[in-house]
Amino acid sequence: MNALTAWRPQVLSVLRIISALLFLQHGTVKLLGFPTPYPNPLSTLSLTAGILELVGGVLLAIGLFTRPVAFILSGQMAVAYFMAHAPQSFYPIVNKGELAILFCFVFLYIVFAGPGPWSVDAKRSRSSLV
Repeated sequence: MNALTAWRPQVLSVLRIISALLFLQHGTVKLLGFPTPYPNPLSTLSLTAGILELVGGVLLAIGLFTRPVAFILSGQMAVAYFMAHAPQSFYPIVNKGELAILFCFVFLYIVFAGPGPWSVDAKRSRSSLV
């Protein structure tokens, strides 16, 4: 197990990057119509969500301001779940809210775990120590 534990920081970075890139796609669909157009007209709430997804996804992917961004995105996903999914059914598999819950808790974990070594935040903190 020690061999696996040694890779924990790098795997945290991979989790952050992959989660952010998956999340970022929701923003590109809403705001840029890429890779597929958003099926509904954008409301103010959808526009706000799209901006958070696009900007927050990029910041999280590169690991800049990781903890506050992850906190905001975790909250966004909690709100999305309770506003859009939970009213449809108690069960996430029925209300199609599994992804919102998963994003919420992955981002919440990143708030506490930090960005990992492959991030702008880590590079900035190493630079300030020199």
